[in-house]
Amino acid sequence: MEENNRNFLVALLLSVLVFLVWHFVFVVPKQEAQKLRQQQQEALLKEKSVTPSNAAPAVKDGAAPLTPQMNETPVAPKTRVSALATSKRVPILTPALKGSINLTGGRIDDVLLLEHRETVDKKSPPVELFSPSGSPHPYFAEFGWSSNAIEGVTLPGPKTEWSVKSGTTLAPGQPVILSYDAGKGVVFERSISIDDKYMFTVTQTVTNNGSAALTLSPYGYLWRQNRPYSQSLFISHEGAVGVFDEELEETGYDDLVEEGKQNFKAKNGWVAITDKYWASALIPDKKLPLTSTFVGRQVGEVKSYQTTFLLDGQVVNKGETFSVKNQLFAGAKRGRLLEQYGETYKIDRFENLIDWGWFHFITKPMFHALVYINDLVGNFGVSILIVTVLIKLLLFPLANKSYKSMAAMKKMQPEMEKIRKRYEKDKVKQQQELMELYKKEKINPVSGCWPVLVQIPIFFALYKVLYVTIEMRHAPFFGWIQDLSAPDPTSLFNLFGLIPIDLPSFLMIGVWPLIMGLTMFVQMKLNPAPPDPVQAKLFTYMPIMFTFILAGFSAGLVIYWAWNNFLSILQQYVIMKRQGVEITLLENIGLKKKSS
Repeated sequence: MEENNRNFLVALLLSVLVFLVWHFVFVVPKQEAQKLRQQQQEALLKEKSVTPSNAAPAVKDGAAPLTPQMNETPVAPKTRVSALATSKRVPILTPALKGSINLTGGRIDDVLLLEHRETVDKKSPPVELFSPSGSPHPYFAEFGWSSNAIEGVTLPGPKTEWSVKSGTTLAPGQPVILSYDAGKGVVFERSISIDDKYMFTVTQTVTNNGSAALTLSPYGYLWRQNRPYSQSLFISHEGAVGVFDEELEETGYDDLVEEGKQNFKAKNGWVAITDKYWASALIPDKKLPLTSTFVGRQVGEVKSYQTTFLLDGQVVNKGETFSVKNQLFAGAKRGRLLEQYGETYKIDRFENLIDWGWFHFITKPMFHALVYINDLVGNFGVSILIVTVLIKLLLFPLANKSYKSMAAMKKMQPEMEKIRKRYEKDKVKQQQELMELYKKEKINPVSGCWPVLVQIPIFFALYKVLYVTIEMRHAPFFGWIQDLSAPDPTSLFNLFGLIPIDLPSFLMIGVWPLIMGLTMFVQMKLNPAPPDPVQAKLFTYMPIMFTFILAGFSAGLVIYWAWNNFLSILQQYVIMKRQGVEITLLENIGLKKKSS
């Protein structure tokens, strides 16, 4: 039994050690490196800006376009406002979005998310998603047509000046139609509509009143430069993502540059660029097969990223009109909304814009439970508390059995101590006698591990939900917790804000981490003490270690852990009393001497 305890303790300590090494050797340096890269990019953009070329994509023998926009040329730097002012535009205004359509190229390159702010301050600017070429962070969507050279016909490209055929402002129920005369009787139109959230519908139409048939391939692409700083790191996927014939493909930002161009052929699918909370996605018309491309490129210190779709070529005979209807998603990755879009537009696995992780079979139900309860109570922190109670009820039989066994072991500790002393020099006989005692009293010495083991996937699932779902971003609890997805902002080492000094991240030990550490300490004191004094001391200091570790985690996760500990203490204490373990709580946590 002592050997089992020792093995379990070693495994636990190794796990903690691996986490600490991973956090301080890999995570923290990468965070600092990303911050440095972001600062360098900002400085570089003050001197120059790299934007896509204005060459229209070309296609040969039905092949994919040569990654439109990847040939970059430097231009004079501009602010976002001045970049927007360089072209005529059609405004976009919905309850969720504000922006404009660029009539040069017909691009959708100006999108602000009105429902989400940069910080918890409601007066802070709305989140910027799309931004035009020449701005500090260019990011946009463009649609077009590829074809071999057609004499006298100029296909629309990034420099094409579109005219407004109808509509003055793009809004729900108010579409905008753009028109372009390509010559020789060929006319292109682009009808753009939008719902009250984040979904654009872009219908591309070509009318051939010329003298010869045309072979055209509709395409669309997302292009961005200078990825944003993010702290999600390895926790969630950021970069290119797509689903092709129901198969999910993901490539991170760094890998897009390092691995070169990736092509995917499918009967249907979609492509996207995703960040922690935001995404843009192209959903092409399903009536034609597609070829999709993920690609990245680096010029000097500036990196650019692109996802593209190209539909198979279509012959448009003289006197015919041909149309394709595509969707563009540009907004926040709200779980329910993504599922609704997937159902409405028959988009395969569209909810996978959110990286649900390995424990998705736990993460998704937990997310839906949290959102459902939040709809009822109006507070995600309270929703976490209620979901924790529901989890405790679900695991009640297992935990009850475990705590009964642990209470029985605690009750038998005087007898176990006598056996250890009696056979102190005969370890084999000592183990035999202990096993006989366990058998006689019907005690399972390892049953106490099960609640901990079961909690591990639940903990990581909640960790994932709090980290990657937009619903938790800037969601307040009570008091000083204004963002459940961020760490507790208070710290013991500046007296919780009374001393106005900035502290390094590892010293930000807030109120909730301290509550979590205290409840963990009490819970461990309710368990039978390890027979080895060294083990007992290590278990005593473990709550302190976990307090420092979890202090940097999201406040919602720490609140869950503290509340879960508190419920476990109540359950375990009641069971111990029912099992006849005569000991007061103060005695158990070492605040009062045990009665003789």
